[in-house]
Amino acid sequence: MADKVKWVLALLILVFVLYGIQKVESIVTQGEVQAQKADVVIDAGHGGKDPGKVGVNDALEKDINLQIAGKLKEELEARGISVLMTREEDQGLYDENADNKQVQDLKRRVELINETAPALAVSIHQNSYPSPDVSGVQVFYYEHSKEGEEMASVVQKQMENLEGTKNRPVKGNTTYYLLKRTEVPTLIIECGFLSNQSEAQKLTEEDYQNSLARVIADGIEECLQ
Repeated sequence: MADKVKWVLALLILVFVLYGIQKVESIVTQGEVQAQKADVVIDAGHGGKDPGKVGVNDALEKDINLQIAGKLKEELEARGISVLMTREEDQGLYDENADNKQVQDLKRRVELINETAPALAVSIHQNSYPSPDVSGVQVFYYEHSKEGEEMASVVQKQMENLEGTKNRPVKGNTTYYLLKRTEVPTLIIECGFLSNQSEAQKLTEEDYQNSLARVIADGIEECLQ
């Protein structure tokens, strides 16, 4: 009888221990989810096997996007704004065996933004145009988002502080997948034209990238106030 009681007690203790472990794991998991939340998601466009646009100076858009995005992250975090990057290395968000890497990549960027639910998402890109004379920074927003339009205007306004750069008007869009599918205000910032010799050169220079990151951060900070 005594042995049976001991066995039952041991079983009960084991159940409580396992339950406690499960609760701790649950708490840790919840903490990890919370840790993924951020005020702003920064998306460095393209990456991996997708180079994006190629500049007249042979610079790759994917590299410039990542460099500017990293500097923007540092600027925002220095101001106490939490940031999550969609990528921090030269890689896309796709599986190597995916039938359509570009589609999977875009879907995963959208999923990451929607799961994070930031106050604002910003996707960094570079532009290109058949005429080599076209230049300047331009902010795109989802045309049916009033909040997106307001934030785009705030960020675009800050571009006036970027010396030697043409400030283009904000532009609404209804076709860009990232703008259509995200559930939070999302901006695509075309930082310059890689088809313009002078601008393509500036976009590869660290000082200019720092200036870009600073004025974009100024705009984002104003949007979050």
